[in-house]
Amino acid sequence: MELRQLRYFVKVVEMTSLGRAALELNVGTSALSQQMSKLEDELATRLLNRTSTGVSPTAAGLAFLHHAQLTLRQADAAIQAAQRGRMHGYVSVGLAPTTASVLALPLIEAMRARYPDIQLHLVEMLSGYLASQLNARQLDLAVVFQPDIARRWTLIPLLDEAVTLLHAPGFPGVPPGDTLSLAQIRDIALVLPSSSHGLRATLANAFEAAGMRMNVVMEIDGLATLMDVVRHGVAATLQPGAAAARSADSGLCVVQIRDRHLMRRNLLASLPDDELSPAALAVRVVIRDVVRDLVEKRIWPGATLL
Repeated sequence: MELRQLRYFVKVVEMTSLGRAALELNVGTSALSQQMSKLEDELATRLLNRTSTGVSPTAAGLAFLHHAQLTLRQADAAIQAAQRGRMHGYVSVGLAPTTASVLALPLIEAMRARYPDIQLHLVEMLSGYLASQLNARQLDLAVVFQPDIARRWTLIPLLDEAVTLLHAPGFPGVPPGDTLSLAQIRDIALVLPSSSHGLRATLANAFEAAGMRMNVVMEIDGLATLMDVVRHGVAATLQPGAAAARSADSGLCVVQIRDRHLMRRNLLASLPDDELSPAALAVRVVIRDVVRDLVEKRIWPGATLL
């Protein structure tokens, strides 16, 4: 008897259909049926009643189901215990401030649950510096926005973020409406990070493609100070959805931009796989899982999984 057969049996009972269970398990219906028949032969008893409308467990099947579920839980616990015992070490992860605002805490919680023996070092800095830190081997992993093709990185696409306009209430020059086009915001006074950072490059490319230039009146390479300037009504700013999530709570106005090209792509960059420790490889998997969960639960505003 194999654990695979137990998982198959539990899924068949749960779905009450061999066909639906086969789809969930990503196996052929005939192969699944054969495995169930093989399991019944090994136990010398019928576990399932098969009818034209589906399947249901027999009395013996119900008794077997409870023990199968317990066995699977114990097997999963054994696997997790082995992984926690094997996975230990130190892993450094770089995040831009806007990314950290939505990803950092869920990532910490997921790592504590899955790999408590891995020491996670989170480094928060503007995106322009993340690439240099990764190249200098100061980081194992980083969420970046502009791939550096000159380096031997491993790049995994995570998500695209819509860019929004953030401004203080009553800020002059902002047309009314819940959404604005690039043409409507080109004359608005903006404060942005300098050109060495990924967001600035994304914005510049979008405006250039539209044949326009941004009205940048100030550059600030620090998110906290930049947002203070916006809150005081000195200038507006363009920021991705992660920043917009917190800005709405601070009283700023958040306006969507009508331009499908104005998106910030988030890439999970790491050293080459042969240079990553087992712990770093594990963290990379956890980051992808956490990002997927945040997007699917709509906790990451304006984000679309890639």
